[in-house]
Amino acid sequence: MPALKALVAQLGALALLFMIGHSGGLPFDHPLALAALQGAIAAFFAAGLRSARWWILIHLAFMPCIVLAAGGGLPPWVYLVAFAGLTLVYWSSFRTQVPLFLSNPLTVHRLAAWLPDEAPLAVLDVGSGTGSLVQRLARLRPDWQIHGIETAPAPYWLSRRLCRKLPNAYLVRGDFWQSSLTEFDVVYAFLSPVPMSALWAKAMREMKPGSWLISNSFEIARATPSSVVNVGDRRNTCLYCYRIPGTVQLK
Repeated sequence: MPALKALVAQLGALALLFMIGHSGGLPFDHPLALAALQGAIAAFFAAGLRSARWWILIHLAFMPCIVLAAGGGLPPWVYLVAFAGLTLVYWSSFRTQVPLFLSNPLTVHRLAAWLPDEAPLAVLDVGSGTGSLVQRLARLRPDWQIHGIETAPAPYWLSRRLCRKLPNAYLVRGDFWQSSLTEFDVVYAFLSPVPMSALWAKAMREMKPGSWLISNSFEIARATPSSVVNVGDRRNTCLYCYRIPGTVQLK
């Protein structure tokens, strides 16, 4: 479990730092320097536990940020508000290992151009965030039904505000793992490498033949995409398009 690995890495680093300090092996005692060393040790432990790369960065910054915040002289309520705000935005990211990614406008245009236009499509964005894809795709293709599902309260609320005047945009707050994919012609995901294999298995069980699972940036292990769309933006985004096996093709 990622959160348990993070806790083990942090506690292990603190214990090791305490032992080194108790033996007189530390050449410095400045709090920020100690915090930076603790972060480096925690990051080393996390790497040994095979944590995701973004956890390594969190470990490096976690204790130094605490030390800097403690010395900032800010009232306690500021930290409470900051914590509440981050919780509303990232919600269960520590459990799902899916950060908040936003689809840029060029990606949405490339997706709209690549998908077939012979018949109206039902599209679902799993983990729709602030509705960056839902809003733009609903405007580009008013004949399509564009759905989004998001679990974090703050991004979901913002997406509802941004899409409130679009009659073909449908947003719900919920867990896409608990929702059926049966009714959708296209499922779009901009998540992380971690859940993609499980999402592919869910799509294979639930989606109809000829429909598509499209992953922004992250390939699915042990699955071969039917097509790869190069967006051509600054980060060299690729859309990996996986067709559900069957006799009916959308494109």
